[in-house]
Amino acid sequence: MKTRSHFPAAVCSVGILVTILVPALALAKVKTWNFDKEKVQELPSGWLSEHTGQGSKGDWKVIADPSAPSQPNVLAQLSNDATNYRFPLAIADKDIYRDVTVSVRFKTISGTRDQGAGLAWRFRDANNYYIVRANALENNVVLYKVQDGKRISLAPKGTPEKTYGAKTKVPGNTWQKLGVQVKGHLFTVFFNDQKLFDVEDTTFTEAGKIGLWTKADSVIYFDDLTADGE
Repeated sequence: MKTRSHFPAAVCSVGILVTILVPALALAKVKTWNFDKEKVQELPSGWLSEHTGQGSKGDWKVIADPSAPSQPNVLAQLSNDATNYRFPLAIADKDIYRDVTVSVRFKTISGTRDQGAGLAWRFRDANNYYIVRANALENNVVLYKVQDGKRISLAPKGTPEKTYGAKTKVPGNTWQKLGVQVKGHLFTVFFNDQKLFDVEDTTFTEAGKIGLWTKADSVIYFDDLTADGE
């Protein structure tokens, strides 16, 4: 849904009422990124490569993959820099959402320190956003906030304060689906279309960008990122 910035109507010197409308950044409705029309070996048009923490930035490129859920292309994070506190992000730069349902298909390719694939939302900058990630080495799904560059896990609703996400099998080298429904301060996490848990948090309440996330030496393929919201 497109929005406009509305400024007060102004009256000019001859008494004519003038309404000034200035376009603002779009609050998008439904959109899917399948990367199939993007140039291979490049970051997709309208996307940013961001980075939280230490180590090098990510190496995000569109590549061909015959196993892609929607062929022929995927968006891949290819750098295997094993710095532990290193979080490469690819951010869709043109659309913002506050309340939104976001999902993505992903396949973990490699990583000895980590094999984490995630979704980011209400992204303000590289040090402030929410993420949920699935990890094929740990076999769990965890939701975090990243505040002032510090990643903090948020316990599922109804569990003890230090509960670390939810245990669930995350098969490696196989296409999986991760999703989150965002409504106000309530976040509902889904894995392969099955609800895992809810989290409540009020740190970031304003609309922000969405994107993809990895950790350390995780080489991950992503496809069919879909956002439905405003």
